[in-house]
Amino acid sequence: MAFSANPLSLSVPEPVFESWLRDTGYLEILDQRTTDLHRHSSTTAAAATTASSDTAVTNSAAAAVSISNGVFVLIFSRIGTLLSLLTLNPFAKLTSDDFSGDTPSWTLQFVGSFDSYSFPSSPSQARLRVHENVKRYARNYASLFVLFFACSLYQKLLALVGLISCLALWDVLKLCGDRWGLEQHPVIKQSLIRISQCATAVILFCTNVQMALFSALAVSYVVMILHASFRKLTPSKQSTSKDGNRRVLRS
Repeated sequence: MAFSANPLSLSVPEPVFESWLRDTGYLEILDQRTTDLHRHSSTTAAAATTASSDTAVTNSAAAAVSISNGVFVLIFSRIGTLLSLLTLNPFAKLTSDDFSGDTPSWTLQFVGSFDSYSFPSSPSQARLRVHENVKRYARNYASLFVLFFACSLYQKLLALVGLISCLALWDVLKLCGDRWGLEQHPVIKQSLIRISQCATAVILFCTNVQMALFSALAVSYVVMILHASFRKLTPSKQSTSKDGNRRVLRS
């Protein structure tokens, strides 16, 4: 059955709709309702399994098989949810504005309490949490990457020496350019820049700075994905506006 187009229908862009959900607090409601629905369905299935086992006390083998099948289904569903994170792009909704403003509190907002975490009930809920939490805690994840990179350089002193040497090389080039007036000699300036770029690439490669960077990126990515997928969408501060909607105040 075909429907004719309605000229009065409104088409809301997806970023605007997500911004409205975020400002009114409905993202948190959607996440909580999805968790409650999954918990209710699991409880109902467990009660049905218990009832069937009670009515067939003599057939204990069938009851054991039914319980084991339920356990296997739960395990495989959770494994599928975790595997879906491998195909997810956590930076799809990230913008430069997410790095502006203050960094969320590490203890109250980023880490939170034990009740602030739960296993995502489905790949769609994991995707919702990852996209939203990456936007909320972008500055925290960036700080963790810097920390992991510093720890990686501390363990690999040769890489730390190579990185410092590259920074010193470019600092010396800048000082020499200001002293010698290379702005008036663009050909010489470009030649020195190209030579410095080649020297930087050789130093970084020989001192294995790329390995330290790769290890820091890998650890940071794993921590970010796990934290963002298990962290519930709980707003830190809320206020009620005149129209009755909840407003999320970000600190």
